[in-house]
Amino acid sequence: MAEVKLMKGNEAFAEAAIRVGADAYFGYPITPQSEVIEYLMTAQPHLTTGMVVLQAESEVAAINMVYGAAGAGKKVLTSSSSPGISLKLEGISYMAGAELPAVILNVVRGGPGLGTIQPSQADYFQAVKGGGHGDYKMLVLAPSSVQEMADFVEDAFDAAFKYRNPVMILSDGVIGQMMEKVIFKEQKDRWTEKELIEINGSWATTGKTPDRERNVITSLDLDSHKMELHNHKLQAKYKQMEEEEVRYEEFMCDDADYIMVAYGSSARIAQKTLNKARAKGIKVGLLRPITLFPYPTKVIHKYTERGVKGFLSVEMSAGQMVEDVRLAVNGKAKVEHFGRNGGIIPSPTEVLDALENQIIK
Repeated sequence: MAEVKLMKGNEAFAEAAIRVGADAYFGYPITPQSEVIEYLMTAQPHLTTGMVVLQAESEVAAINMVYGAAGAGKKVLTSSSSPGISLKLEGISYMAGAELPAVILNVVRGGPGLGTIQPSQADYFQAVKGGGHGDYKMLVLAPSSVQEMADFVEDAFDAAFKYRNPVMILSDGVIGQMMEKVIFKEQKDRWTEKELIEINGSWATTGKTPDRERNVITSLDLDSHKMELHNHKLQAKYKQMEEEEVRYEEFMCDDADYIMVAYGSSARIAQKTLNKARAKGIKVGLLRPITLFPYPTKVIHKYTERGVKGFLSVEMSAGQMVEDVRLAVNGKAKVEHFGRNGGIIPSPTEVLDALENQIIK
């Protein structure tokens, strides 16, 4: 039965993990995402669903525990915030190379370095450009509400197993800490080993069986020719993501002369800016990318063909997503960036001023 709760974004993520039948969570506390592991420890899902919840000795240990559980074909997830994700990147690259499914939440905080515990969106490059080593990609979902913090857990697991690849949910301290009403779906049972094989195939390290030898999972191959073929396979998978998984939201774009592009909490701010601008007679729309990889490049390009005069990329960073907006626009319209740094959240009025001064004038 569906259930309505008032929760923080981090708590909603944790509750959703229990309800989708996750097998295990391995993590380490860091502000502003510590409520994830705190909620799971308090809920004690091992008593009701059998879900393992473990605080590892470090972020590095946590991601390698995720690797092991994912290799056994389990629904497994972790969470952290900016510096913690940096520590997990080697393991994430290993998982992408070994084609292992997992869900990773980053509740972004201000940086660089230890920075601040306040919200930021300055981990965009890290998330969508393959923050670790090698030519790997993750599907990246960007929630803009507490409801989506919950909903995207199931979506992320579905994509992770479909493509056998890590999937990242890229949130920030605003969405992680704010409280909203959340509607939860009915709780799912965890997969049995038989269901795991029926749904996802027999690739997991579930031991030797009468009909096959034991599976070996690794990202290592010292034969360069084989490694190149494996890379070609991975790139084909990422191309499939680009063709099948692009998600976005449009607000008042049909008649817009100008378009703001924003994701996550910045998109919420830009929605208020949209109303202010329309009240002043400015025909502006808002495009909200939901998947940051794959990016809605073709959608943005479509608006340049229609004659949109300019695009404003609104981010809580020094300007990262704006590069993907520029690539999509391909020089056919003006593109500018507006952002705040170091944990400062921009106001709708500031965004409107930037729109008027940087794009319209």
